[in-house]
Amino acid sequence: MTKTYIIDSDIRKAETLPAFFYKDPSTFEALKDHVFLKSWQFIGDENLLSKTQSVYPFTLLDNYISEPLLLSKDDNQKINCLSNVCTHRGNLVVLKPGKLKKLTCGYHGRKFNLKGEFEFMPEFKEVTNFPKPCDNLHEFPLVKWGSLLFVGLKPLFNFQQVIDKMNERIGFLPIDKFIPSETLNKDFIVNAHWALYCDNYLEGFHVPFVHNDLDAVLDYGSYKTETYQYCNLQIGYSDESTNTFDLPKDHIDYGKHVAAYYYWVFPNMMFNFYPWGLSLNIIQPITLNKTKVSFISYVLDASKLEQGAGSGLEKVEKEDEAIVENVQKGVNSSFYKSGRYSPTREQGVHHFHSLLAQFLNL
Repeated sequence: MTKTYIIDSDIRKAETLPAFFYKDPSTFEALKDHVFLKSWQFIGDENLLSKTQSVYPFTLLDNYISEPLLLSKDDNQKINCLSNVCTHRGNLVVLKPGKLKKLTCGYHGRKFNLKGEFEFMPEFKEVTNFPKPCDNLHEFPLVKWGSLLFVGLKPLFNFQQVIDKMNERIGFLPIDKFIPSETLNKDFIVNAHWALYCDNYLEGFHVPFVHNDLDAVLDYGSYKTETYQYCNLQIGYSDESTNTFDLPKDHIDYGKHVAAYYYWVFPNMMFNFYPWGLSLNIIQPITLNKTKVSFISYVLDASKLEQGAGSGLEKVEKEDEAIVENVQKGVNSSFYKSGRYSPTREQGVHHFHSLLAQFLNL
């Protein structure tokens, strides 16, 4: 049975998640069903399906959830996210990306259309009460934002409400014109629990102590955190007007020198908006003490790359890795139990822990 986690809603009284959370294998497993299956994940962009009748098989959160999924673009240009598991005997239906008119299982020939609807099965004429709706490939809810695609397996909330919240601040940016940049993309392996990496991201408290270059760009005294239902925002201000957003006059932050908008979306997505575009970070659990961090870049203005808060991202990442791996060693101590939150600097961490406790206790 999963341990009950309780985070006091009053940050002034609350204690952090206990060290046990980061060390307990059963909790790590419980997070699959209670958190990752019930939230949303980034799965790529429309470039995966450039043509009609395109298909793209992939594994969601490989080595953790490891759910076989399939993207297809049907004749109506609709993108579908389907289970890639045949409803006959569980074989993978599509093994490689390409162009297909039909989805045909290579095991016994069961056939589906690009919407995942069952069409034909050899040697099944004598089967009664067949086919049923369960013989179709399972379809998952898919949300598109610009060219970005997000899927929920059994989501407890609508991802559009998260997009709407982010658009309150960054809606002036032409998300549909952001261009993917393979050369800027990179994966990192961090020897720590995935939630520790998120904990670190969710507060600017450590910036003056860990990130000298970033601290020189940001005005730490003005650093601001706002929490919403399933996401939160950290705003990085600059002392100078250079390398900041050119905000429209009706913008809530107009007149302020905003160098970066850092959005975190429960449980493991980070949307870092800079004047040059978007650095999307996806935090993927592998084992209890190992995490894959993917940096995925979408560029709006290449002339602004490597300027301001959006520069030196790999250096910042390496600094974060070092501190998070040290924390991993620390929480394994027999003598560390839990900590307290700074009410002025760790609202984001408190928000994350509160959501984890809420979902685990469902």
